[in-house]
Amino acid sequence: MRSQNRSRHLMRWRKRGITVFAVLVALGTAAMAQITAVPDLTGAKSLMENVPAEPIPRWVIDDVRKMRAYPEQPPIIPHSIEGYQLSVNANRCMSCHKREFTQGSNAPMISVTHYMNREGQMLADVSPRRYFCTACHVPQADTPPLIGNTFKDMSEMGVEHSGEN
Repeated sequence: MRSQNRSRHLMRWRKRGITVFAVLVALGTAAMAQITAVPDLTGAKSLMENVPAEPIPRWVIDDVRKMRAYPEQPPIIPHSIEGYQLSVNANRCMSCHKREFTQGSNAPMISVTHYMNREGQMLADVSPRRYFCTACHVPQADTPPLIGNTFKDMSEMGVEHSGEN
């Protein structure tokens, strides 16, 4: 009787050990696949190699609105925001882009979605979760892309807009 209990106990521990080993192998394999699949974008070839810092890129500050790369992309900021105060107490962006100031500044009004809470109810003022503009909107730097891109817009592929034929 004792030997049967002991053998059952050993079998349980073997199954647990095999399960733990299989999980560790799977996690290790997934981690190695991620490490080897990520291409080098910039920087040193060796982790300990000293590389001089690249110069800080110039921001595109021509005030020309840029085409969005994909639907729902937050628009980029086409002007300098250096020195803009953006805190709980102040947001300089709102002095031009808030609904009531756009006529005088000729700046585009922030989206009506910025005046909605999570449940979709309209608010009298900008939603607190949309108050910090630079969480989504960023200035554009004049730099070459880090990796190549072969994306083509539908209009470049000969697709016509509906109603144009």
